[in-house]
Amino acid sequence: MTLAKFVFTLVAALLLSGCVEEELPPAGQSLVSAREAACVAEGGRWGQGGAAGLFVCYRDTRDGGEACAASTDCQGLCLARSRTCAPVTPLFGCNDVLSANGVRNILCVD
Repeated sequence: MTLAKFVFTLVAALLLSGCVEEELPPAGQSLVSAREAACVAEGGRWGQGGAAGLFVCYRDTRDGGEACAASTDCQGLCLARSRTCAPVTPLFGCNDVLSANGVRNILCVD
């Protein structure tokens, strides 16, 4: 086997190893309703979000509203303006956030 074939085979194997097969929902239930049921079962709230209006699972963060100085202080995002942890994840729109080293950035999530 040439080096090029070996490298190609290795890269292909690594890429395929990252694939996760999603469990199919029970008969008669769509994949979306199965995801909604799993979201609610885990304590989340199912709803539309982002610019595309796709459905997502919203989860309250355990430290929402607590003071923060960097993203590492929060389960979710550290909001720069209030210097508090975001109350929910995901947080759509453009928000001023603090990075892991406390630097202010604008993060936009659709």
